[in-house]
Order: sequence, then structure tokens, then C-alpha cells
Amino acid sequence: MIAALIIVFREIIEAGIVVGIVLAATRGVAKRSLWVAYGIVGGAAGACLVAVFAGAMSNAFAGSGQELFNAAILLFAVAMLAWHNVWMSRHGREISAAVRSVGEAVAAGSRTMAALATVVGIAVLREGSEVVLFLFGVAVSSKDSALAMTVGSLAGVLLGAGVSLIMYYGLLRIPVRYLFSVTSWLIALLAAGMAAQAVSFLQVAGVVKSFAKTLWDTSNYLADDSIFGKILHALIGYTDRPTALQLFAYLGTLAAILILMRLLGTATRRPAVA
Repeated sequence: MIAALIIVFREIIEAGIVVGIVLAATRGVAKRSLWVAYGIVGGAAGACLVAVFAGAMSNAFAGSGQELFNAAILLFAVAMLAWHNVWMSRHGREISAAVRSVGEAVAAGSRTMAALATVVGIAVLREGSEVVLFLFGVAVSSKDSALAMTVGSLAGVLLGAGVSLIMYYGLLRIPVRYLFSVTSWLIALLAAGMAAQAVSFLQVAGVVKSFAKTLWDTSNYLADDSIFGKILHALIGYTDRPTALQLFAYLGTLAAILILMRLLGTATRRPAVA
């Protein structure tokens, strides 16, 4: 539930910033809200198609190949999360500037209203597709029920929409870069936990047999299926009986993401939405 909330919250915020910039740059333009709504609906519909495709793939591999499919989904989600953090830290400001220029061009009459729907639709489709893929990774790496993930996702949508609305009206005084710095760390930890869980699936499937020795057993003190165990698993990928390879995958993934963000990215800065 917590992992779903964090991921959905982050993605809604990013889509919300795009929508907010477009609305701010086209203030006073007739029917701008209608065209933005067209873009949101179109992007959401595209994300739903991605969800249908991912669900069909999961059902096709149900059975003997489920562990391998789960591991593949997790590793793909890890790669996407890592790329997401690094790419957004480097290009976040550029995206905001480009979106603002499109909105201003529409307001000036040099671009059609369809440009608004296109920009918003692409943003919603991109973030929505990432939500679908990331939540598939959460589903196979955690023991959360479908109801818990649904509640977490809805909470993320509501919180993200609320924060986006507050930012749009200029009431949020906390710099947005701090918000994204915190969520970037949380997503890096989520990715590391998914990498460790992917290794677990590969070991169960017998594909990977090296470094399978259990390093410690804290199940008597904090079991995976306990309330706090589930919370820690969602937040930082905690497991009560990790193998050596799981620990290596966890630390290696976390280090790789942070190093790449440091070397290839810049400080995550996003201009405030007027």
C-alpha cells in the first residue's frame, strides 16, 4: 500500500506540474480547460491500454514460468525507476521550460488549441504508463492485497492532485525540489528492494544458485508478514531472511542509482507554477 502510494503520488505530481504550467501559461484563453481535459482523458485511456497489455502478459506466464516472469517484470521496473530518477534530475527544468513555451505560444495564437491537449496527453500517458509498470513490480515484490494497493493508489492520486492544485495557486512555500529529492530517495530504495526480490525469484526458480546462503534471520523479531515488516518492505525492501546475493543486488542497485544521479543528473529543480 505504501509503495503504491509513493509511486502514484510522485507520478501524479509530475503530470500535475505539466498541467499546471499549461494552465498558467494559457490563462485567459477560451476553452483551455476543455482542451486540457481532452488531453488528460486521452492520456489516461492510453495508460489503461498499457495496463491491459501488461495484465495479458502476466496471465500468459501464470504457472511454471511465473517466477521468471515476475523476476523479469521486477528487473524491468528497477531499470525504469533508475532511469526515471536520473533522467528527471537532469531534464526536469528543460521539460518545464518546453511546456511553458507551448502554452505561451497557444496563448499568443501561434499554436492551435490541440497543442494543449497533445502536451497534456503525452504527459499523462507517460506518467500513467510508468505507474502501471511500477505497480506491477510492486504487486509481484510485495504481499499487499489488491485492495491495499488500490487504496494506496487512490490515496496517491488524491494527495498528488491536492499538492498539484496547491502548487498551481502558489500556496506551497516549500521548494518543489525538496519534495522531489525526498521522493527520489524513496524511489531509489524501492528499486533496490525490487532488485533484491527479483534475485529471490531467480533463486527460487533455480536459475541463479550462487551466493544463496542466508545471511541472517530476523523473523523472530520482525517478520516479513508483520505490520512493521510490511511497512519496511514497502519503504526500503526489508526481508527477514536475505541471501548474500539479495544483499549484493540491493546495495549495488542503490549505489548505482545514486552514483548515476550524481554524475549524470543535476540537482532536481522545478520552477514554481505561477
